Amino acid sequence: MAIRVAIHHKTRYVFDRLVAVSPHVVRLRPAPHSRTRILGYTLKVRPENHFINWQQDPFANYQARLVFPDRIRELAFEVEVIADMTAYNPFDFFVEEYAAGFPFSYDAQLRRELIPYLETVEPTPLLAAWIASVPREPMRIIDFLVSINQRLQHEIAYELRFEPGVQTPEQTLRAARGSCRDTGWLLVQLLRHLGLAARFVSGYLVQLTSDLESLDGPSGPASDFTDLHAWCEVFIPGAGWVGLDPTSGLFASEGHIPLACTPDPASAAPITGATAPCEVRFEYSNEVTRIHEDPRVTRPYTESQWDSIDALGRLVDADLVKSDVRLTMGGEPTFVSIDDMDSPQWNTEALGEHKLKLAKDLLLRLRERFAPGGLLHYGQGKWYPGEEVPRWALGCFWRTDGEALWHDPGLLARVDRDYGHDAVEAGRFMQRLCAQAGLAPGFIHPAWEDAAHYRAREHALPLAVDPRKATPADGLDRVRLARVLNHGLDNPVGYVLPLAWDTVAGCWYSTHWETRLGRVVLIPGDSPIGLRLPLDSLPQPTEEDREPERDPFEARDALQRRHDVPQADFSRSWGAVAQQAPADHVPARPAARKNVVRTAICTEARQGKLHVFLPPLEHLEHYVALIGLIEKTAAELAIPVIIEGYEAPRDSRLQKLLVTPDPGVIEVNIHPASSWQALVDNTTALYEDARNARLGTEKFLIDGRHTGTGGGNHVTLGGATPADSPLLRRPDLIRSLVTYWQHHPGLSYLFSGMFVGPTSQAPRVDEGRNETLYELEIAFQQMPEGLVQQPWLVDRLMRNLLVDITGNTHRAEFCIDKLYAPGTASGRQGLLEFRGFEMPPHARMSLVQMLLLRALVARFWNKPYRKPLVRWGTALHDRFMLPHYVWSDIRDVVRELNDEGYPFDIEWLLPFEEFRFPHYGRLELDDIHLELRWAIEPWHVLGEEIGSFGTARYVDSSIERLQVKVSGMTAGRHVLACNGRQVPLRSTGRHGECVAGVRYRAWQPPSALHPTIGVHSPLVFDIIDTWNGRSIGGCTYHVSHPGGRSYDTLPVNAFEAECRRVSRFWEHGHTPDMDLAHPGAKGLWSFRTHPQPRTMAPPLAEPTGEYPCTLDLRRQPD
Repeated sequence: MAIRVAIHHKTRYVFDRLVAVSPHVVRLRPAPHSRTRILGYTLKVRPENHFINWQQDPFANYQARLVFPDRIRELAFEVEVIADMTAYNPFDFFVEEYAAGFPFSYDAQLRRELIPYLETVEPTPLLAAWIASVPREPMRIIDFLVSINQRLQHEIAYELRFEPGVQTPEQTLRAARGSCRDTGWLLVQLLRHLGLAARFVSGYLVQLTSDLESLDGPSGPASDFTDLHAWCEVFIPGAGWVGLDPTSGLFASEGHIPLACTPDPASAAPITGATAPCEVRFEYSNEVTRIHEDPRVTRPYTESQWDSIDALGRLVDADLVKSDVRLTMGGEPTFVSIDDMDSPQWNTEALGEHKLKLAKDLLLRLRERFAPGGLLHYGQGKWYPGEEVPRWALGCFWRTDGEALWHDPGLLARVDRDYGHDAVEAGRFMQRLCAQAGLAPGFIHPAWEDAAHYRAREHALPLAVDPRKATPADGLDRVRLARVLNHGLDNPVGYVLPLAWDTVAGCWYSTHWETRLGRVVLIPGDSPIGLRLPLDSLPQPTEEDREPERDPFEARDALQRRHDVPQADFSRSWGAVAQQAPADHVPARPAARKNVVRTAICTEARQGKLHVFLPPLEHLEHYVALIGLIEKTAAELAIPVIIEGYEAPRDSRLQKLLVTPDPGVIEVNIHPASSWQALVDNTTALYEDARNARLGTEKFLIDGRHTGTGGGNHVTLGGATPADSPLLRRPDLIRSLVTYWQHHPGLSYLFSGMFVGPTSQAPRVDEGRNETLYELEIAFQQMPEGLVQQPWLVDRLMRNLLVDITGNTHRAEFCIDKLYAPGTASGRQGLLEFRGFEMPPHARMSLVQMLLLRALVARFWNKPYRKPLVRWGTALHDRFMLPHYVWSDIRDVVRELNDEGYPFDIEWLLPFEEFRFPHYGRLELDDIHLELRWAIEPWHVLGEEIGSFGTARYVDSSIERLQVKVSGMTAGRHVLACNGRQVPLRSTGRHGECVAGVRYRAWQPPSALHPTIGVHSPLVFDIIDTWNGRSIGGCTYHVSHPGGRSYDTLPVNAFEAECRRVSRFWEHGHTPDMDLAHPGAKGLWSFRTHPQPRTMAPPLAEPTGEYPCTLDLRRQPD
C-alpha cells in the first residue's frame, strides 16, 4: 500500500534594498537516520550566484553552508523531498533488560556518550513541581513514555507562535500553551530531569487524509497537510532513539521526517544566518502532493474510475434487458468485529454474546434502510454436530408491493431491553389473540416443564450444591436446571394454541390436544417452547393430513392491501379477502379441517420480553393474516413482542434478508437485486451500515497477512422467481460458466480465500477426481442449446458432477443446491451460488467482482461458450499458484470481454491483486530488479487423529509459497539462488524477465505433512554472477519477526499488519562467497598466497519434474 509524496517547501526573503548577506546554514535535508524512506531530494537557492558546501554537524545531521559573494535583494530556498509513506510501527523495538522498566540508570559507558543529551536547565518552580508529580513507582518503560507524552498533550494547548526562538519550560508551563517547538523542548527537559537522555528534533510533518472517516474521535485532516514541525526523541538502551510528539500525544511515525536532531533547539533551526540592516518581507509555503499510490483496499478506485465502472454496469444492464435474461444477483457477505480481533467468536466459534449484539444492531440498521415497514424475526438457524446449542438467525421480512408487513415498529420489542413481561402477560396475550382469530379460549393449553425430569436431575446433585444457583462455567444442564427451579415447576412456562387454516371456510380453526398426561409437557431444553412441543404424544398424522409443499413455480396473485380489508370482523375478513383459491394440485376434500392440528402458535416470556412463536405455514396469505392478528393484539394490549419460530414461506411477493452466525464471522444473506443500480445501492448500504455497527471486512493473520473476513462472499445468480431464473431457462449458461472458469484458473484464484484445493470449501471441478472432466464432457453433450421447457434438466445433468471429492454438493465452486433440488420446494429456487469468492474489503471491489460476473453472463447468453475442457494436471497447482500467471490469465479474460463489446479495464482488478498477493519487498541491484510476492499454497487435510472431542482432521497450513520475479539478469551469466539452491526461473515472455515460486515450511506444528522437516527460515536470495564466481547481492525474507518478537495479538488494522509484513524483508543479507558453493563443489576452491579473485560454483539446476515453476525447499536434490 505504498504512497509516495512530494513535499514542496518554499521560504523567501525580499529585502527593500541591496544587502550584504553573511554565510547561511540550511538544515532542510532529511537526516541520515530517517526511518521514512527518502526517494529524492533537491535544494534550489536564489540568487544563483552562491557557493554551497554540504556538511554534517557533530550529530550527523546534513547541513548546507551557503556563501553569497554579492549583495542581494532576494534570498529564496526551495526544497522538494520525495518520500515513501509506507507505514512502520513506532512501537516495534526491543529494550535491554535493565531498561525494561522505569526508572533505570544508563551504564557508565553509555552515560558518558549521552552527556550532551542529559544536560538540564535549572529547575524553576513550575518545572520542579511538574517533575515531582511524575510517579516513581516501577512501570514498563513503554507505558511510562506513552503516559508522559499524552499528559503533556492534554495539559499544554497548541498554538501558532511566530516569534523566533523557543520558550523556556517555565514559560510554557505557566501559559499552558505553546508551539510545537515549545512543547518539544519542554518534554526534552522533563525527560532529562527524570534521568533519560533526550534530544530536540526539527523536521517535516506529513499528514495524509484518511480514506475512511473514523468511528471513534477525529478522522484527521480534511486534506493532505505538511509543515515544519518539532518533537522530541528519547534514548532507550536497545531501542535507540524513540520519537515522541507531545503536540499530538503520539509516537513519531512515517509522517515525521527528521531534518536535524540536536541537544539544543538552537542547533536545529532550519535556517540560520544574518543580513545587513533592512526591511524584509517574508514569504513561506509548504505543500504535499501524492505522486504515486498503490491500489489499496480502503480506496480501490478514483472517482473517474468508478464513473467508468458505473457506465459499464449500465451498459451490461441494457444488454441483459434487451436479451430478456431476467438476472438477479444476491450474496452472502460476511463481517467481523473491528474491536475484537482475538476472541474465539471472531476466529473459530460460531456463537458469542458480542457477535449477537452486533448482529442485532446491524439488523435494525438494515431494516431502517431497506424495509421501514418490515417485520423483524428471530429464528433458529443451523445446528451442526458438536455444537451445544443451535445457531440463531435474525431476519427481516417485507412485502415487495410496498405495503407494510408490520406497521408500528414500537410494537416490536428490543432484544436488549427488559420489559418486565412474565407468564401473566403471555397468557393475556394468547387469550386476546385467540379471540381475534375467532376461536374459543378453551383451545389454549398452558405449557409445563417436565417436573419428573428436573426433579430427577435435582436429586442427582451432591448435597453441598445449591440446585438453584449456577454459572455458565457449570455447563448448560446446570444453568437450565437452576432456571427451571427458580421459575417453579408448578408455574406454566407459556401458552400453546393449535392453529391451522380452513381452506374451505376461509378462517382459522383449532383442535384440542389430548395427551396421556392430560396437559402439554414440554421436552427439556433451552429452545423456545414452540420447538419443544410433545408432538410425539399426539395421534400420528395420516397421509391425508399432510399438507403438500407449495410449488415454487406456481403463479401467485398480488397480495391484498391492508386498507382494503374490512375491519368489522378482523379475523375472518383478513383470511377471506387475502386467501386465494386452492391450487389445482391440492386435492379438494369435503372437509378441509384435520382431526388434530399439529401446528401451534406459542407465547412465552423470557428475560422480561414476550416472545410469540409462529407455526410453519405454506401460504404467504396465511402468514400475512397471522402477522396482522399479532400486531392488532399487541396494539390493543400495548405489549411489544418478539416474533420468533418458523420463517415466512418462500414467495417472490415477500423479500427477506438474514443475519446469521458462522465460525468467526457474521453472515448477511442480502436480498437479490434485479439491476445494476439496485446492486450498487444494496452493496454500498450494507457495507456502510455494517461499519457503523462496528463490523468490518478486514481480518489479519498474526504475521500481518491480509485475509478478508475468512467467511467468504458467496454470490448468487437467479431470477425474480424460479420460473424467471436464466439458469433454468438456459442450461447452457451453466455449461458456459463452468467451462470458462475451468479454462481460466485465474478466475478461481484471484478472488478465492486462503484455503484452496480439493479439500477446500469450494474446490474447482478439476481439483477432485481425475475422471470428473471426462464425465463432465459427457454431461455437456446431453445439454440442449437455447431455451428449454424442462427446468429440472440442468439439475439432473450436473448434480453429481458439481461436487467435492466426497460427493458434497454444497462444497463446490459452483453450488446448485438451490437450483432445482428435487427433494424440497426450498431447493427449487433457480439459484446458482459461486462459493469460491473471498469477502472483498471494500464495497466497490465487491461490485466490480459482480460486474465481471454480469458481463460474462451477458456474453454467454448471446454467445454460449462451448469448448473442450483443459487437462491442466499439476500445472494448476504450479503455475496458477503464482500471481504472475494468475494475472496473465485474468488479462486474457478482460481482453475477451473487450472484444465482445464490454470495455472492462484490467486496472479495476489491481486492488484484488494487491489484496490477494501482497508485496513482501523489492530489491534494486544495478540493472537487476527483484520482487517478492505472496503466492498461493494449497493446504493439505491430514489423516484422522484422536482429539478431546473424538476424532479430528487437521489442516496443514505450515507450508507457504512466495513468488520471485526478476528482470535485468543476463542469460547465461546470472543465476538466482534461494538458501543455496538454484531457483527454476521461467521466462514471462518479456525480454529479461523471469518468474518462479519457492515453496518452504514456515512453521512446524506437531501435526503436519512431513513433520520431521524443519523450518526454512530465513529465505536468503542471492544473485550470482557465474562469470566472476561471486554473489553480487541479494535480499532476505524472514518468515517471522527477525528480532524474535512473538506477537500476542492479531494486528488491529491494515497499518499494523503492513508493518509486520514489511519488517520481515531486508534489502540486504546475501550469502558470503565461501558459503555459496553447493556441497559437491568443494574441490573447485583454490587458495593462493597472493590476492586472487575467489572462484565458486553456483548451485546446480535441479530437475523440477511435475512442478517446473516451483523450487520446493522440502525436497532435497537427488
